[in-house]
Amino acid sequence: MFFTKRRARAALVAGAASAALLLTSCSGGGGTEEAAADGPSFIYITSDPIGQNEFLKSGKIGIESVAEEFEGTAKTFESKDDATRRSNLEAAIAEAPEVVVMLGFQFGDVAKELAEQNPQQNFVLIDTFVDGAPDNLYQATFREQEPSYLLGMEAGLLTEANKVGSVISVDNELLQKYSDGFAEGAKSVNADVDTVAPQVIGGDNPFADPARGKEQALAFASSGVDQVFAVGAASNGGIMEAAAEKGFSAYGVDANQCPIAPGSVVDGTVKSVNRVVETVVGEIMDGKSSKDATSSFGLKEEGMTIVSLTEDAADSQCTIMENEDVLEQVTQARDDIVSGKIKVTDPLA
Repeated sequence: MFFTKRRARAALVAGAASAALLLTSCSGGGGTEEAAADGPSFIYITSDPIGQNEFLKSGKIGIESVAEEFEGTAKTFESKDDATRRSNLEAAIAEAPEVVVMLGFQFGDVAKELAEQNPQQNFVLIDTFVDGAPDNLYQATFREQEPSYLLGMEAGLLTEANKVGSVISVDNELLQKYSDGFAEGAKSVNADVDTVAPQVIGGDNPFADPARGKEQALAFASSGVDQVFAVGAASNGGIMEAAAEKGFSAYGVDANQCPIAPGSVVDGTVKSVNRVVETVVGEIMDGKSSKDATSSFGLKEEGMTIVSLTEDAADSQCTIMENEDVLEQVTQARDDIVSGKIKVTDPLA
């Protein structure tokens, strides 16, 4: 068999490891085994139940791809709250896998704490950054403001009311990268547009509450906003439903959400968590330190993009595909961001 450099390293890892590395049981937090092999093991832990959350699904795809690449084992633990996040992380550490991957800003504090307590274990924390992280905690964040800027350009060019804005799950710095980028993009092409403050979904389950998402979107639309960036994860279904009912235009996140409400969804961001998992875990397997590994993913690294710029855009059902002149401007802006000609403001910088 032909061995790549990575697979050769995986074979060495497997030889040094014991049979205990094979994942043969599920944790109480809800683990699913996706492969069985004599190679290294990898564990993926979600911040919330995967359900219809495309963001979390993408991470699972990534860990399965990693397991296939290194001829090893992949396992997923689904969390639902702080208690299960911690218990799942503790259970993962007990398994002694080659890498533990955590997805979600909710892991920040516990990731740092347990990484410090377990220096022999490699960890990857995706979608947030903690200061003072130990060397065994690899961190990867996204430049969400970049694709959001492109969607904002579309909104600024397509709005008839000259009023655009975002509906976000919670009011935190991470989601502000979406809403701020969207507003900046709209202003870049339409000086007269009113970029109103975001509407917050809130509630007990802001990332997976379509009913509340719809309620907040309807309230937002009643203020005259006709272009709405839906940054609600699994709550977005309700926002898209509101768009179809009230005739405003919506924009999605994480994956192609245009088919949810055909004719009402313009475009959306795509967050390729799978690419981040594959990249960073691959770098760990290649022996890169956390200081040298890729830590920021945007348009240039293809960690993020928008639906209309993907290979399957023609079949996306996104209404932006009917506006070639707008797409031309957005495509050029994408290229300018990648080259550095356009620098989108990072609200966390």
